[in-house]
Amino acid sequence: MNAQDHERHNEEVREVWNAYRERKPLRTPCVIGTNTRFFLLGRAAPFPHVDFRTYTEDPDVMFETQVRCDEWKRMHILQDAPMGLPGEETGWTVNVDFQNFYEAAWFGCPVVFFEGQVPAAEPRWRDKGLKHEILNRGLPDPFEGLMGKAREYYEFFLEKSRNYAHRGLPVRRVQPKGLGTDGPLTVAVNLRGATELFEDFVEDPEYVRELLALVTDAIVARIRAWRRYLGQPETQERFGFADDAVQMLSKDMYKEFILPCHKRLRAGLCSTERGGSVHMCGNASRHFPALHRELGIDSFDTGFPVNFTGLRRELGPEVEIYGGPHVELMRSGTPRQVFARAREILESGILEGGRFVLREGNNLAPDTPLENISALYQAAKEHGRYDRGQVKSPAAACG
Repeated sequence: MNAQDHERHNEEVREVWNAYRERKPLRTPCVIGTNTRFFLLGRAAPFPHVDFRTYTEDPDVMFETQVRCDEWKRMHILQDAPMGLPGEETGWTVNVDFQNFYEAAWFGCPVVFFEGQVPAAEPRWRDKGLKHEILNRGLPDPFEGLMGKAREYYEFFLEKSRNYAHRGLPVRRVQPKGLGTDGPLTVAVNLRGATELFEDFVEDPEYVRELLALVTDAIVARIRAWRRYLGQPETQERFGFADDAVQMLSKDMYKEFILPCHKRLRAGLCSTERGGSVHMCGNASRHFPALHRELGIDSFDTGFPVNFTGLRRELGPEVEIYGGPHVELMRSGTPRQVFARAREILESGILEGGRFVLREGNNLAPDTPLENISALYQAAKEHGRYDRGQVKSPAAACG
């Protein structure tokens, strides 16, 4: 695209999102989720290769890589987001990025760097004789350990951005780490080990409850402390969280063990009793009705597998759902296959109510062809359009 094409694209993007937010959608928006692994582990991004260890341990490398990732996405990834160089007021965005190991590392788990893969936290308390040590250690300090490093990086980023420019444009947004969570069960699995913790569910359920309570309280305390540090209210109207590990539990086990933790998250971090968003990868959609009913969650970011027809029927037309073709189809399929699968999803009934956002399901894999991303976007433009008279209003949905 040239500058004129970018301008036309960005105008359409504004129209699509404005109409979506006003509940008068023109078509479903289409977005692409990218992680730094797409750039560091793939061959697509045309800037010098950086391994994850260097990226993680050197804040200057992380900062520079983030800027170039931001630039590359704006120039190459076709989606309903601004493309082309940002304006002076928008500038570049950087964020402190410790991937998905940061919470377990904050508790004290060692970080392991793998060849050709993302880093991960190694469970520290697999041994049955050591498992109570987690409880005895108590809550980790919100600004020590890995989170102390996160604050150092954040302050370094702020300082560096004051006199920094890339292509003559400044960094305008610096995003910290630690305001969200991968979820109480997912963090507990990363501390204890998946096999060991799920054995505890059977052999020592009281220990599981104590561990989950500790992890939940620690998450709440950390986020509240970071909100204070950033000058934000400790409780806010909306809050989004993840908890991918719940896909391994039955609905009854979720309600018994994990739903109380999710309620504690909400009570400690939200000023409202209902609303908010959830991200859950994997086969977790059976838990969505309980989350919607019990917590009022009204936005679900899905992974795979998802029965889009059934999910829309269960959640109703007013609930926002993000989802789309499996990331492996996006990576290894043809543009024709991606387009066909996206069309199938868009014609499944998921568009009812005008609260669907098409995306890859979930998070773009390294070396995904740009042609496949374009095919997904084209499917949204051709088969995600609404006849406004067929989009149910909230009032009609209630009837």
